[in-house]
Amino acid sequence: MAITSAICTSFKQELLVGTHNFTNSTGDTFKLALYTSSATLGASTTAYTTTNEVSGTNYTAGGNALTNVTPTTSGTTAIVDFADLTFGTATVTARGCLIYNDDQADKAVAAIDFGGDKTSTAGNFTIVFPSPTATGAIIRLA
Repeated sequence: MAITSAICTSFKQELLVGTHNFTNSTGDTFKLALYTSSATLGASTTAYTTTNEVSGTNYTAGGNALTNVTPTTSGTTAIVDFADLTFGTATVTARGCLIYNDDQADKAVAAIDFGGDKTSTAGNFTIVFPSPTATGAIIRLA
């Protein structure tokens, strides 16, 4: 069992048939769910699952909604960015997360490995997204 950081293969195909809309305020709702080190997530993940999702104080199954920023470009690269996400006053331990489309049958977008267990005890558990650049954005098409 492992979490491997990857853009989900099914997501790539779904982009080509117009399944996902990242437009801020009029697009789909994307969520981020946290997972334990027992989870198996990666390129082959196709949808959100509760299997090995974290549980704890101030964390709800399914995770929280992300605030997306309307896609843009940087040079020849298309970029999708999200605002940082905080699970307030949470007591959880997570090894990684899954970004998924809550409006489209919970279809998976990206799996992210934190590189080790991250813990908060009655504190803020914050996901900090990288800068929205051609080489750093969480989702980018070059």
